[in-house]
Amino acid sequence: MATEGGGKEMNEIKTQFTTREGLYKLLPHSEYSRPNRVPFNSQGSNPVRVSFVNLNDQSGNGDRLCFNVGRELYFYIYKGVRKAADLSKPIDKRIYKGTQPTCHDFNHLTATAESVSLLVGFSAGQVQLIDPIKKETSKLFNEETSCQHLWKVDWNEENEGSKTSEKALVTVQRLIDKSRVTCVKWVPGSESLFLVAHSSGNMYLYNVEHTCGTTAPHYQLLKQGESFAVHTCKSKSTRNPLLKWTVGEGALNEFAFSPDGKFLACVSQDGFLRVFNFDSVELHGTMKSYFGGLLCVCWSPDGKYIVTGGEDDLVTVWSFVDCRVIARGHGHKSWVSVVAFDPYTTSVEESDPMEFSGSDEDFQDLLHFGRDRANSTQSRLSKRNSTESRPVSVTYRFGSVGQDTQLCLWDLTEDILFPHQPLSRARTHTNVMNATSPPAGSTGNSVTTPGNSAPPPLPRSNSLPHSAVSNAGSKSSVADGAIASGVSKFATLSLHDRKDRHHEKDHKRNHSMGHISSKSSDKLNLVTKTKTDPAKTLGTPLCPRMEDVPLLEPLICKKIAHERLTVLIFLEDCIVTACQEGFICTWGRPGKVGLLSSQNQANSPGGTVV
Repeated sequence: MATEGGGKEMNEIKTQFTTREGLYKLLPHSEYSRPNRVPFNSQGSNPVRVSFVNLNDQSGNGDRLCFNVGRELYFYIYKGVRKAADLSKPIDKRIYKGTQPTCHDFNHLTATAESVSLLVGFSAGQVQLIDPIKKETSKLFNEETSCQHLWKVDWNEENEGSKTSEKALVTVQRLIDKSRVTCVKWVPGSESLFLVAHSSGNMYLYNVEHTCGTTAPHYQLLKQGESFAVHTCKSKSTRNPLLKWTVGEGALNEFAFSPDGKFLACVSQDGFLRVFNFDSVELHGTMKSYFGGLLCVCWSPDGKYIVTGGEDDLVTVWSFVDCRVIARGHGHKSWVSVVAFDPYTTSVEESDPMEFSGSDEDFQDLLHFGRDRANSTQSRLSKRNSTESRPVSVTYRFGSVGQDTQLCLWDLTEDILFPHQPLSRARTHTNVMNATSPPAGSTGNSVTTPGNSAPPPLPRSNSLPHSAVSNAGSKSSVADGAIASGVSKFATLSLHDRKDRHHEKDHKRNHSMGHISSKSSDKLNLVTKTKTDPAKTLGTPLCPRMEDVPLLEPLICKKIAHERLTVLIFLEDCIVTACQEGFICTWGRPGKVGLLSSQNQANSPGGTVV
């Protein structure tokens, strides 16, 4: 590895790096790309994205990955750190004309060895549902066809014109939204619902069981608040889209569901993070970037913190409980394109962090140690309320990649989370305020959050789609008819059939708006959008000054690619990154480099969180 220094050495591509866990190493044999391995000319193309799914097949190698490069979409068996990638045998390959894939997401709930549902969003606004195993195109959304009748007219002296024949001309038009799809995800715990965001600033909720219709949808207002509005589709019969969200100013760049699936975090080009209660369609809290748009967002494994990245070159940590910025991180030299938590090194430890010896056995012991604690918010809280005198150390690990081609890893530790509390003090994360920044919302209202109830069972990197396990009580039961006809009752309508609603109470926050009864669909353009002056938000809880919150420094910050980085996914035995040239790279975790496949025959592929 090149040594840290100036000049030429700083610009060298790093192939390994060291953290407190040990050595992470790039695995050239596990690199995925187009079969010819020729770098893609990325100028003017959409970002390369990667999606994972595990099919739980009998072979023990059920990991699959999908990635887009330009107009091409590939579907491969992912062999991770165990075997070399075989690029000559993609399971499926598609080349599109006239449009490019921009994002995609697997349905983990319905995935089997024989079939998998993959949503693909496109630059022209369409959304396609495909099965790359059966190689069948199931459905196309926002690509309606209409039929126009054309008459052939014959002219003569006696008659100015007569219709002698009729022809039908089929035209294709996108009646819902013509702008680029920026993010598409299945609703956690649902077999049929999915959410799509566009560069227009709109989001749409679809059901794969319903059609989109052959005419432009008419909307009626369901709810509106500060810089957002939600409309339902006004139709005699249930049709797509079920809901239309208009959020902020400019493009809606990304959204992410909380680990329990109940909340939705959105980041927009106007620089705002907005967090919604997905079921009640209410705004929980907001945050403003230091400057420029926000491009990416992710949740901590326990749902207590949200990290964003964007055009201010910063990563920002926001407390879901307190609705305030608790830290910023500065390490990138350009826009931050992806942020993701690492659930396998996020842990609660009873003493100083363990040191890896580098052996596989030691790594497995510590991995199990960290995973058990990352999986249990309840464990964390019980330890903090314990009367034992031994200190408790809370550490969240997250990473970021950017257009500066650098990978940064960050640790969010106890001294940042609780700057004025002794470690032995029996307190939870709630109501811990930084003395240098005023609290967000001085109403003093209490907040009931997922952190105060039973924890989500499976923390995961936010880069990965959420599985059904995170919504164990949620089935794909949505009262579509109620959405279409009973709009005024939507405030009490749940998008999921959840049994654990006892801890959800109605709390009025400074950003929340009450239910607004149905309006005419003609009122779509009358939605009030509060334009916040960035100069007035600076220095407030919405956007604290740099000196008012702790500034994180990255554990490592390494140049790992020639082109801008667009993917960061944390798996159990590796880290996956990708750059705009179309190269998907695997970085083996400490103790996982150079393992033979025979050593892991008894283990299922530990790469994908499902």
